[in-house]
Amino acid sequence: MNLRDLEYLVALHEQRHFGRAAAACFVSQPTLSTQLRKLESELGVELIERSSRSAIFTAVGEAVVIRARRILADAEDIRGLARQARKPHAGTIRLGMFPTLGPYLLPHIVPELHHRFPGLEILLVEEKTAVLLDELRSGALDAAAVALPVADETLHIEPLFREDFVFAAPVGDVMAEGDGPLDPGALDGEDLLLLTEGHCLRDQALEVCAETGATEHAGFRATSLETLRHMVAAGVGATLLPELAVAAPVTPNPGIALRRFQDPAPHRDIALLWRRTSVFRELLPEIAAVLRDVPGGLVRPLAAA
Repeated sequence: MNLRDLEYLVALHEQRHFGRAAAACFVSQPTLSTQLRKLESELGVELIERSSRSAIFTAVGEAVVIRARRILADAEDIRGLARQARKPHAGTIRLGMFPTLGPYLLPHIVPELHHRFPGLEILLVEEKTAVLLDELRSGALDAAAVALPVADETLHIEPLFREDFVFAAPVGDVMAEGDGPLDPGALDGEDLLLLTEGHCLRDQALEVCAETGATEHAGFRATSLETLRHMVAAGVGATLLPELAVAAPVTPNPGIALRRFQDPAPHRDIALLWRRTSVFRELLPEIAAVLRDVPGGLVRPLAAA
C-alpha cells in the first residue's frame, strides 16, 4: 500500500467514475484501475463494485476511504512541516472563505498580505461554510474564514471582526430613506428577501428575523448575494446586506437605498479557523492579524483568542 494508491481511491470516491478519477490524478484509466485492484488484492477485500457506468463503494470501501483521507491529510501536513522549517513565511497556504464574505473582504486585505508575506502563495477557495469545514477537517484547506458560532474541539477559532448588517430597500422606500440610524425594532413585520438554503448569510438573517419580528418574503430565495442585490433594485423587496458588500470598491446600485442601524446593530462575527495540529499554527495568527485589520473602520476588530 502506498500514498498514490490511496489518492487514486479517494479520487474515485469523489468522481464515482474511473475515467474522471484517472483524469483528476493525471494518469491513464488502466493505470488507476490496475492499482486499485492491486490494493484490493493486498487487503483481501472488495472495495468497489464496478459497472460500465459508475463505481459503487462497498461498506468496507467507504470505511477505508475515510481513513485514507486522514492519512493523505497527515502526509500533506508532513510536507507542510518541512516547507515551514525551510522557509517559515514561504510556501503555499490554502485559505477558504464563504461566498458572501470572500469577494468583499479580499480587496481590502490582499495587498497587505502580499506586503507582509511576499514569499507566501495564498490559494483562495470559495465555498459554502459546510464545505469549508469539511475540507478544513480533511486537510484540503489550511484555514477558513467563517461566521461564528462553530463548535469543533479539533479546530482553533481565532476571532477576527464583527461586521454589521445594513438595511437595503428599493429607492423610495420610506424606512430606508428615513433620517438617522434605523432602530432594529423597526424591522418588526417587514418581509425580507433571503438567500436559499446552504448560505450562512441566510441563517444569520433568519436569526435577525427571530430577534426583531421580521419575516421571510414568501416564494423567493436568491442563489447569490448579487442576485439578492438585483432583486432589491428591481423593487421586489428589502433585505439585509453585510457592510463590506456595500462599501467601496463595490459599485453602488442606483436602485438601492441603504440605511444603517442603531447600536446594537444586527451583525455577524467572523473568525479564522485552523486545525490545532496544523503545521502552519505559528504562521496563521499572523495572517489572522492582517484579516482582522480591515482598513476604513468598516468592521470592528475582535480580540484575538
